[in-house]
Amino acid sequence: MRLPPDPSTARVPGPWSHRDVSANGIRLHVAELGDGPLVLLLHGFPEFWWTWRHQLVSFAEAGYRAVAVDLRGYGDSDKPPRGYDGFTLAGDVAGLVKALGESRAHLVGHAWGGMLAWTVGAMHPRLVGSVTAVSAAHPLALRRAIRRHPRGQGRAAAHIFRFQVPVRPERSLTRDRGAGAADLLRAWSGPKWTVSSEFDEVVRRNREAVLIPGVAHSAMEYYRWAVRSQLRTDGRRFAEAVDRRLEVPVLQVQGAQDPVLLESTAADSTAWAGPRSSYRVLPEVGHFPHQEAPHTTSRLITDFLAKV
Repeated sequence: MRLPPDPSTARVPGPWSHRDVSANGIRLHVAELGDGPLVLLLHGFPEFWWTWRHQLVSFAEAGYRAVAVDLRGYGDSDKPPRGYDGFTLAGDVAGLVKALGESRAHLVGHAWGGMLAWTVGAMHPRLVGSVTAVSAAHPLALRRAIRRHPRGQGRAAAHIFRFQVPVRPERSLTRDRGAGAADLLRAWSGPKWTVSSEFDEVVRRNREAVLIPGVAHSAMEYYRWAVRSQLRTDGRRFAEAVDRRLEVPVLQVQGAQDPVLLESTAADSTAWAGPRSSYRVLPEVGHFPHQEAPHTTSRLITDFLAKV
């Protein structure tokens, strides 16, 4: 019987350096490259920090201090039994900015990481220089789209509701050495990327990462809080906290073939974007623009940051 991978396997070698940072009462693993203004990279599901490997290099070359973090519950970061609510997760990011010795950061997030960037921009505006949301709607835009368009965005986000039951989603994700995670990556990606030479390595890395003890359950807890809190006081407080136009520019990067976040939902998020914001759609790209079209995505972001 094969043992599950050690969390340290998430520390994929490269031109970046790895270290641990204490923030908001937990230990967060980060990969870091470059010097300059801080760009903090927040991954989505079912990934880990390595999803930003291309951007770490591109941003460092462009004169930024690029830091990719394993979010709470992922990779080689701590996996506490609780703290997967929007308030605590935003506190993790805010605490990380301070722990890295910076007063502000440009936040770049994909999917869950992107919604978290929107959230931090609303709750901790003094720490945020700009927000880039890659395949990520504002939390309230996504909520409204699911309710108003059950056959559209509701169907596209059906996995959110499948993840609400106990145990079964974790088992599905980790079955056959992470085959569930591989299936999601294939289903959510644009067809051109899935036949590329890089895709096999992406699948292998993420299959291994989701098998790290505690990751599958932690990942599900993000989704469970998001749905169940809507019937509770904390969910109402969260909605009130993020229902404000951001004070900083927002760049939205959306794949035209994204089957998870529909383009119409992403476009509706512009109502919460700050001044001098931009919205860009990439043709023939699915849910992972930063990996499917890394050079184009990196260029869009660096051009945006240069104008902030």
